[in-house]
Amino acid sequence: MIKLDNPDWKKLHIGGREPKVGWQMLNIQPGEGVDYVGDIKDLSQFADGEFDLIYGSHVLEHIPQFEMINTLAGFHRILKKDGVFLVSVPDLATLCRLFLSPDLDKAARFHVMRMMFGGQVDAHDFHYVGLNEEILMDYLGNAGFKYCQRVDDFGIFNDTSSYKPYGVAISLNLIAYKSQPK
Repeated sequence: MIKLDNPDWKKLHIGGREPKVGWQMLNIQPGEGVDYVGDIKDLSQFADGEFDLIYGSHVLEHIPQFEMINTLAGFHRILKKDGVFLVSVPDLATLCRLFLSPDLDKAARFHVMRMMFGGQVDAHDFHYVGLNEEILMDYLGNAGFKYCQRVDDFGIFNDTSSYKPYGVAISLNLIAYKSQPK
């Protein structure tokens, strides 16, 4: 795996809520530590090749299917030649298994359903697409990423990328490389 703590890298956390030294943050809503307010479907405020590393946890499922490739191509565009995109999404395959598990009660199944479709607590908290490894890798490849690697955890932010309700990790975590890694 690549070394993710390079202090010289320019890093963008999309959809973030946790300020962290060395990271700039883009969110659709203003808030503490948010450097850029904007929608990830329009990254025109950033230059080509501006970032070495982009991190996004549980943001892609908020993009309609027909806009997914263009959105991912936007991430690809603002990454440097050897840039890396760390992406975490709810793993639809895992959530389906959990939802159908006879070990979960009604309240737990309702919670799993909300992870599938969004908590719907505000206008931005709706999920438009369900993703598993195969589907997400296809989208990333169609957007120009050359190689993807699944990982258990990124260990960078305290967020849903490492969330394990019911003892099971519910996130699909991928490292997507703009160019073939060395």
